[in-house]
Amino acid sequence: MTARLARLLIAGVAWAVCTAQTPPPPMNEAAHGEPRQFLLAGSFRQGGIVRGVAPPRTIGLTFDGKRVPLGTDRSFILGFDRDHPGKAVLVAELAEGPPVERELEIASRKWRIEHIALDRRTGQPSEAFLRRRAVELARIQAARGQMTDAQGWRQFFTLPSRGRISGVFGSQRVYNGEPASFHTGLDIAGGWGAEVVAPADGVVVLAGPPMFSLEGNLVIIDHGLGLNSAFLHLATTAVRAGQHVRQGERIGTAGATGRATGPHLHWSVKWGDARVDPLELMLPEPGPS
Repeated sequence: MTARLARLLIAGVAWAVCTAQTPPPPMNEAAHGEPRQFLLAGSFRQGGIVRGVAPPRTIGLTFDGKRVPLGTDRSFILGFDRDHPGKAVLVAELAEGPPVERELEIASRKWRIEHIALDRRTGQPSEAFLRRRAVELARIQAARGQMTDAQGWRQFFTLPSRGRISGVFGSQRVYNGEPASFHTGLDIAGGWGAEVVAPADGVVVLAGPPMFSLEGNLVIIDHGLGLNSAFLHLATTAVRAGQHVRQGERIGTAGATGRATGPHLHWSVKWGDARVDPLELMLPEPGPS
């Protein structure tokens, strides 16, 4: 069996398993005789991503009351935040007839929690830093809010760099009972200058300069329908804002710019406001062919 065929078979099994985990409600028929149901497949758990197709004649889609972007073929994606509650509601508004509603069950995950018997080191940032940081955050938010024609969200993602996984999504430290912020992405320690590539097709919506105070050299790629990737602490960047990139195309090299304790790539993914686990976007590697 070839590696490509194995990956396709795994993808088919994943679709079947995910569909089985959240069985559709009994089939309802619209007035014009078309089936009224969602097709969904993906990871129905905290930090997960689900791809779907809305029922025929859908003209609008909401997820927990928030508008969901739709592709021209009624395709869409959903992202579940690291701390998403156990239930979610997906509603399709149709051109004719009542809306179609689907309740989703979101499984909880056990995150890597490290308890430290020390007080958390705190310090008051200067006013100058706060002013600079406000500008930086506004720039990042504006970039992540851009909607492009990118279609990378349809792909299974690949790792953007080679190296040891030194930090996982969702992990958190607790200092004497006081939780710090959870880790929002995946850290890959491949050494200074390790090549960084696009994990999926997209459009570059942010690429420095100037350097960011915490993120260092930062690149953000929009993959379409509200899904985007950020690549932090880069030593160099090889792309510009507005550039279309293909999966596997070089976008820069890993470094330790910004607030970093050593050379590594921090890769984070968001769908709208939801922080999702980058590994949930990847197809598992096949076994020996």
